[in-house]
Amino acid sequence: MNAMDPTSAEEIRKRAEALGTWFHNIELNGVWTAPDHFLGNYPAVKWQRFADAIPQDLTGKTVLDIGCNAGFYSIEMKKRGASRVLGVDFDDTYLAQARFAAQTTGHDIEFRKLSVYDLGALGERFDVVIFMGVLYHLRHPLLALDLIHEHVAKDLLIFQSMQRGATETMPVEKDYTFWETEHFDDPRYPKMHFIEHRYADDPTNWWAPNSACVEAMLRSAGFEILQHPETEVYICRRIEAPPGAEAVYPAQGRTA
Repeated sequence: MNAMDPTSAEEIRKRAEALGTWFHNIELNGVWTAPDHFLGNYPAVKWQRFADAIPQDLTGKTVLDIGCNAGFYSIEMKKRGASRVLGVDFDDTYLAQARFAAQTTGHDIEFRKLSVYDLGALGERFDVVIFMGVLYHLRHPLLALDLIHEHVAKDLLIFQSMQRGATETMPVEKDYTFWETEHFDDPRYPKMHFIEHRYADDPTNWWAPNSACVEAMLRSAGFEILQHPETEVYICRRIEAPPGAEAVYPAQGRTA
């Protein structure tokens, strides 16, 4: 019996199914990896809402895709001519899917198993850093943003997080007295909702920030918000972090 053509739709479908359930719906030579996704054609439906906010030509640019999942955004960056794209994730299944998707679509992309908390091990900075759909899955989200700023971001950050609560923001004073508490009760004040158990039947959903919280965290970590093209997506530029923003808490406390 002749071996099956590795590029045939039947063989691609078999190999994709063998890699488990896909969260990214990617077209692999006519075969869709997650055609029944509960969010529709995801993440393409989200990508279409902010794709124009990212430079169309990434020739000569390097890209780091943190929490790359099956590699949808890594592939899109390579399509725009990025010279090097590195996708990192801590899930072996996602990494296997990403490697298969990149290989099948003919894109030279490197994928590596790495925790967001170990980004310093890369020892390099990237022109574009993608950090989408990760923050709310982390036990220590602000630390992750600090580490991205400190170790890997050179210029642009493409950020997205699930958000819940108020979408409006409010002016926040630089300081409040100990006795002023009314602002904490305003739903527009930066808030992060902690999920002790599960949300959407996902035990890794730990946090649900409101819009003001997302924006405040980005600024606090040293990222200037340039555009907000989609409800949950922010295009940012790395700038100098504000005083007191360190990835590791100082060994000695502040003195008066």
